[in-house]
Amino acid sequence: MKFSHSQNRILVTLLILFSIGAINKVNAQKLTSFVDPYIGSGGHGHVFVGASVPFGAVQVGPDNLYKGWDWCSGYNYADSILIGFAQTHLSGTGIGDLADILMMPYTGDVKLDKGVRVIKGLNGAKDHEQIEAGSYASRYSHSTEKARPGYYSVKLLDHNVDVELTATERVGFHQYHFPAGKEVHVIIDLKEGINDQSPDTYIKQVDPYTLEGYRKSRGWAKDQWIFFAIRSSEPLTKFSVYDNVKLLNGTEGQGNAIKGLISFEKAPATLKLKVGISPVSSENALDNISAEIPGWDFDNVAKQADAKWNKELSTIKVETSNLSDKRIFYTSLYHTMIDPAMFNDHNGDYRGTDRKVYKNAPFTNYSVFSLWDTYRAANPLYTLTQPKRVGDMVNSMLAIYDQQGRLPIWHLMGNETGTMVGIGSMQVIAEAYLKGIKGFDAHRAFDAIKTTSNLDILGLKYVRNFQYIPSNTIESSTARGLEYAISDASTALMAKQLKKEDDYNYFLKRSKNYKLYFNPQDRFLRGRLADGTFPAKFSTFKSGGNEYSEGNAWQYLWLVPEDVKGLVGLLGGEKQFNKKLDSLFTVQTDIKGLDDLTGLIGQYAHGNEPSHHITYLYNFTGQQWKTAEKVRYIMKNFYLNNPDGIIGNEDCGQMSAWYVFSSLGFYPVFPASGKYVIGSPVVKKATLQTTSGKPFVVEAINNNEQNIYIQKITFNGKSYPASYITYTNMMKGGTMKIVMGSKPNYKFGASTASRP
Repeated sequence: MKFSHSQNRILVTLLILFSIGAINKVNAQKLTSFVDPYIGSGGHGHVFVGASVPFGAVQVGPDNLYKGWDWCSGYNYADSILIGFAQTHLSGTGIGDLADILMMPYTGDVKLDKGVRVIKGLNGAKDHEQIEAGSYASRYSHSTEKARPGYYSVKLLDHNVDVELTATERVGFHQYHFPAGKEVHVIIDLKEGINDQSPDTYIKQVDPYTLEGYRKSRGWAKDQWIFFAIRSSEPLTKFSVYDNVKLLNGTEGQGNAIKGLISFEKAPATLKLKVGISPVSSENALDNISAEIPGWDFDNVAKQADAKWNKELSTIKVETSNLSDKRIFYTSLYHTMIDPAMFNDHNGDYRGTDRKVYKNAPFTNYSVFSLWDTYRAANPLYTLTQPKRVGDMVNSMLAIYDQQGRLPIWHLMGNETGTMVGIGSMQVIAEAYLKGIKGFDAHRAFDAIKTTSNLDILGLKYVRNFQYIPSNTIESSTARGLEYAISDASTALMAKQLKKEDDYNYFLKRSKNYKLYFNPQDRFLRGRLADGTFPAKFSTFKSGGNEYSEGNAWQYLWLVPEDVKGLVGLLGGEKQFNKKLDSLFTVQTDIKGLDDLTGLIGQYAHGNEPSHHITYLYNFTGQQWKTAEKVRYIMKNFYLNNPDGIIGNEDCGQMSAWYVFSSLGFYPVFPASGKYVIGSPVVKKATLQTTSGKPFVVEAINNNEQNIYIQKITFNGKSYPASYITYTNMMKGGTMKIVMGSKPNYKFGASTASRP
């Protein structure tokens, strides 16, 4: 078939318009479409899979039978059996808890127990899992499962029930599609939770459409209270209450294993259940439902959840050379915004750590503060992307201080768990003040830091007297001492900004306490006995114990981000510092002691937080090109576009925040300093919204997998020789252009003046 000249022109024009339309469609694609919630759900990632909104109190999602450490979030991608859908979950932690208010729809006879795993090998075949007879659990397949920000769905294969979940801040929205003509049930199992006990549970039917109750549990959070209300789209004409498997009279029950059972002799085609939660009361939980989901349009609520995620993801817009990098980036950014989680009601009420109810608080109260992990990168990321929420997080920490007499260490659902070493909230608060975050009283905040740092707990009595913490007196002594030194350096900077000269000098002196742990014989930071001696028996490869916490001497030697120059001096100068740092990445031996030490390059362990800043230390001695090599290797090999794509516990956003920063091309080695140390960007272009209203743009010229080395940088058109950039300059807005190449430019960042 032949076309005339004019027809050919029309065809060409149409093709051009089609191409432009296709390009515009890709450019306009919602950022949520690049998020894969399954990344990190396998292996040791422990991330939450399910429906939530940014920083929401509700994380409603699927739960497997709990099988140990790799099920800390309630779900692992390798599994094939579901026991239901709980309203709360942790994301990426190394300890399991929550999974409160477990709900499971099923068909057939009444079943009241989740069951246990049954492993069977048939006729010599490979062992496989089966569901225990009489349990309400069900098999499922990833082929009939979908997860995206704010939405989750799955088919329960043993019951032929399709489940859909979405959420608002304080309400989980369930939508069940039942097979026609079947007897169906929905169990509300208040006995169940991850790794905890339920000493007090309660449920009652309020009216034909409404249930309410509570669950009090003891687990990682020693005294957790969660209240709930459930509104149904269908009248609940048959509702029964059981104490474990014993049927109770009436439609109300209290005990340590209460279960509510909704039953339909013939299933409705669709059943919708709105589940509000509250730390205060069932009445508040019901009010949360009325305020956040007044209607029954499930699809609209899911669209709203998607829009909320898209808005928060839009705080950083990136362009990449390949789709995989973009998916890893936006999934990482998504992971940083699951926690901290709101811990209040729509009206502002919350329950404090002292168990008192605080009415109509003037700030949004938060919990799930994994501070030993997140002070390093996740909290610094929030100062860029979530400044308003940072102010509320600080106010939440100050409220905790008022209620328990000290700042939080690892706070979970109104409980101080005391997990890990140091008191990371001190760094977080100091950094927030130093970066000009508004909305909290700076003098009140400083007083809270100062008081906490001088308490007679956790080895602080030694620190305040400029002494080392004895390793035969207090566990993880060296790790504690090093973490306190970082806090003290942060506090000193805050005191200086507040013009508190005496406090500045005091905390600055305290921040040098890390030197007390240095053993000049083997040149490691080590534990010392009460008599001042270093233990004779010592292994640089042994993890944990009386000296370290989730790490060994090789990793903890470098935990001095606040005074790298001082550490260089201890190690004998830059040449010896660089030689020792090189050795970290090459020394090979078996590490014994912890599963957390994953992502190994020699003794560098990216799967745990004490290592996270180490690759950036080369900038401090003029060898920026080595930083570029290391961070590119880590991003390529330890962050993958698959379910096992995170090398260790995601830790409430910290592992992902490291990737977000590093892929942009810089990292906050010592957050309170306001300096971001430059590495090697993966993205081609990134645009960050700033509080000034002027965007900060990073462009990587000639960037690809081979061109990992920085050749030169310009900022707003002028040569920029420094191997770091400050928060102040970023907030002013502007464009940083980074020219990349396949070979190191040894001069970049080499001069003393250009180092951080």
